[in-house]
Amino acid sequence: MFEGFERLQIEANGTTINLVKGGGGPPLLLLHGYPQTHAMWNKIAPRLAEDFTVVCPDLRGYGDSAKVEGDPEHLNYSKRTMAQDQVDVMKQLGFDTFFLVGHDRGGRVSHRLTKDHPESVLKLATLDIIPTRKMFQIVNKEFATNTYHWFFLIQPFDFPEKVIGADPEFFARRGFDRVKDADKVFTPEALADYLRCFNDPGTIHAVCEDYRAGASIDLVHDEADFDQKINCPMLALWSSTGYVGRTQDVLKVWGDYATNVRGHSLPCGHYLAEEAPDETYAAIKEFLSE
Repeated sequence: MFEGFERLQIEANGTTINLVKGGGGPPLLLLHGYPQTHAMWNKIAPRLAEDFTVVCPDLRGYGDSAKVEGDPEHLNYSKRTMAQDQVDVMKQLGFDTFFLVGHDRGGRVSHRLTKDHPESVLKLATLDIIPTRKMFQIVNKEFATNTYHWFFLIQPFDFPEKVIGADPEFFARRGFDRVKDADKVFTPEALADYLRCFNDPGTIHAVCEDYRAGASIDLVHDEADFDQKINCPMLALWSSTGYVGRTQDVLKVWGDYATNVRGHSLPCGHYLAEEAPDETYAAIKEFLSE
């Protein structure tokens, strides 16, 4: 995967961030989701690298980035802290401004990064999310059933860590195996990377802390600056079959958080960049090239 890309480890914001970097042109930061690594971009990053300098990091605690210990207020995995990691990484690579695309948890980090560092983000694209604040406002039986991990992972340390740790691969595979034609969607190399990294107790703890922060300190931050809308151009892409896409007017929701947003659904499930790579690539390329 990522043939021709440079592999780096960068000290940033008190931790170590693992990444791959390739291509040439305007800088583009791609942030992955749960329970994945930078490998989720393997189908589209090489194509984007034909026009952009593409940076694909592992979020702190994920992949081969450092496993930071949690803290009582979950500040170490707040989206504010995770966003600062990436701003520091891009500055060390020589980029004060950049395009930003985030999927799933990476989309939540991207949302916070754009609010905290509006001068850094030229354009923002999010893949299959609506803001965390809104997600907790629309909880119902269907959401809690289909997305149970939101509520399991936030349980106090170290209950979920021990349960997942009993068989990490079984837990991780459960989400991937539910995807239609999973053996074609996830390349063997990417899936192996996800499972290898998720088998690390440090990653399991980090994942739990990421979600604990989402249900606590992240909401505090989101409430505090809710009136501060994103002003850069924004693209929202989402799954046509997922819970959010089926139950929410995604563009209307984002309209409460951003002043210049457009987007559409894609005919696939949650893993847009792997289930519908051609459509995802085309939408991102068009948006960033305008």
